[in-house]
Amino acid sequence: MSGFFGAVTTTDCVSDVFYGTDYHSHLGTKRAGMSIYSTKSGYQRAIHSLEDGYFRNKFEGDMAGFAGEAGIGCISDNEAQPLVIFSHLGRFAITTVAKINNVDELADRFLREGKTFTETSQGGINPTELIAMLICEKQSFKEGIENVYNSIKGSCSILILNKDEIIAGRDKLGRTPIVIGKKDGAYCAASETSSFLNLDYKIEKYIGPGEIVSIRNNGYSVLREADKDMQICSFLWVYYGYPPACYEGINVDQTRYRCGQKLAAADDVKDADFVAGIPDSGVGHAMGYSAATGIPYMRPYAKYTPTWPRSFMPQNQKQRDLVAKMKLIPNASVINGRSGIFLDDSIVRGTQLKDNVKDLMEAGIKEVHMRVACPPLIYPCEYLNFSRSRSSLELATRKAIVKLEGKEDVDFSKYADPDSQEYKNMVEQMRKDMNLTTLKFQRLEDLVEAIGLPKEKLCTHCWDCSSRG
Repeated sequence: MSGFFGAVTTTDCVSDVFYGTDYHSHLGTKRAGMSIYSTKSGYQRAIHSLEDGYFRNKFEGDMAGFAGEAGIGCISDNEAQPLVIFSHLGRFAITTVAKINNVDELADRFLREGKTFTETSQGGINPTELIAMLICEKQSFKEGIENVYNSIKGSCSILILNKDEIIAGRDKLGRTPIVIGKKDGAYCAASETSSFLNLDYKIEKYIGPGEIVSIRNNGYSVLREADKDMQICSFLWVYYGYPPACYEGINVDQTRYRCGQKLAAADDVKDADFVAGIPDSGVGHAMGYSAATGIPYMRPYAKYTPTWPRSFMPQNQKQRDLVAKMKLIPNASVINGRSGIFLDDSIVRGTQLKDNVKDLMEAGIKEVHMRVACPPLIYPCEYLNFSRSRSSLELATRKAIVKLEGKEDVDFSKYADPDSQEYKNMVEQMRKDMNLTTLKFQRLEDLVEAIGLPKEKLCTHCWDCSSRG
């Protein structure tokens, strides 16, 4: 994914932008940046790689040189941002949370028109610069952001720092969130409301899908009203979101608790010795399961956080697997001779889970019952790049289906139906592949009910390929 934070204040904003952006570190994987505007010195900017460190230690040295009343920061999946743009709209900084599926098509159009790209991302076009160019095709920021909505295929939410103003534009179907916060003398806009709490911001407004808002230190005004249709990513509650965060007024950890309760109600394993969550995002699900069943919650794994980052952060798969293994330390005193029910947010490739099961077996566990808070991931994400797979065949579901069918080109819809024999065969094959005692997934209707929004308001593409482009 990615995440951003911006603030406009009556005093210096640098501290708020620094800490507010840092509170989005769980969303990004590779780069981070900050841009601050001062009426005295104009735009200041810094961008650093996060592949060999953390946001705070990378940007602490920049803090002393930054000063200003407005600023934006981001944690990014890939591209360097924020970018500072010089255009007929004036000089402005921009950061995005985006996945543009037609980036090559749009880039080719610009090149045919004789325009030039100056920023690159892993040898290709920097999507944030492409978005800035789409904005600059029009005569105002509002019209420019609408041009982005009408031009891209995928998803895009935007923060623009226009001197002492921040302009926020949420993705046209609201797949990623933007929330406005308020405190005395300041307003902010962020992907995660969990960034508000320790900075004393209170939730002021959830920006709607397609809505464009101008934010200043004394208030905000709506430049474009929200659209009625919304398809916010369900994985924000299941996996991506930090426990205290709220999207559309719905708390992440409470949703995970309800997911665990739903899984417990549908389960037939009643005599396990303990319930456990795979850290971190599996913990809330496991607490709900434990409360519903009365089976005690225990910690067969301890997560070693001082030096090991989240396992998705390194871009190299071999390094990701190493991080995933090294950060979790099994506790044989809890595990040996016992049966456990384990809750996790999802199964993507399945390689990390397979390694976890191996560790549990070596520690003497008797049974491993895996319960997954969402349905099987059958279709790769087209809007947030959740699955991060270069090929659909990297998905554990697709690998199981190929083993069953002997080919790749099949009707996947029958495998997405939890009442079909094909679905049962797929789950059984995955169970065998990962050496689990039992394996069960959440039904989609139960997940939707646990979140609490109508299904048509949620993006469920990864499970049933039903979402709109």
